[in-house]
Amino acid sequence: MSSLLKVDNEIKTKVDAFRERITSEAEDLVANFFPKKLLELDHFLKDPIINICDLKEIHSEINLTVPDPILISDLHDGLEAQNVKKRKLEDGAGEDKIPGTKVFVMPGGMMKSNAKLVDLIEKVKPEIRTLIEKCNTVKMWVQLLIPRIEDGNNFGVSIQEETVAELRTVEGEAASYLDQISRYYITRAKLVSKIAKYPHVEDYRRTVTEIDEKEYISLKIIVSELRNQYVTLHDMILKNIEKIKRPRSSNTDALY
Repeated sequence: MSSLLKVDNEIKTKVDAFRERITSEAEDLVANFFPKKLLELDHFLKDPIINICDLKEIHSEINLTVPDPILISDLHDGLEAQNVKKRKLEDGAGEDKIPGTKVFVMPGGMMKSNAKLVDLIEKVKPEIRTLIEKCNTVKMWVQLLIPRIEDGNNFGVSIQEETVAELRTVEGEAASYLDQISRYYITRAKLVSKIAKYPHVEDYRRTVTEIDEKEYISLKIIVSELRNQYVTLHDMILKNIEKIKRPRSSNTDALY
């Protein structure tokens, strides 16, 4: 191999050291970190903060008062406004352009997020990031164990590839949990903006509470999925560790 491709000895030494570091770290993750983490998450699922039965406890007060209605004092102005609105509707331009209330500042200052959900999210996000990082390390380890491509005796290699695919799937699912949290904040912000602009519409206020309840339930499901993924990966790798580390038998290796 060295005769076909010239590799600098210093670089080769550093690459070999990297491979050894990844191997040592990944084996420790599978043997020790994964089982410890799944037990931690299982304990977290029993925490009262994530087992609230009455979801009204997680509701956040929306401090946006309903302004007094504006009375039209001039009958002529009122008729003129109605005529303008009629012309817009006839032209088809005013159906989705209801002006609402102009918002210059929030009466109570900055509109706060749901504090209980924010606290829970800040506890769940590091767990998601940890799973992504650890899966990436283990995936790299298994990929480095895949031998060169040859004809026959590839059953062990197929197990390695299946393990890599599972690790990649877990990575993708964990990343989607982060996207879900971002979408929650964006959706809630748009709804609060609607409440500020249309304070008389009660449905917007109810939708915010529905969004909060949905996110709370989703966070509990996320924690449960994180635990299950640690269990699945730990079990899958342990059951196939022999084929993952030695995908081809020594007898076959001696033939080449």
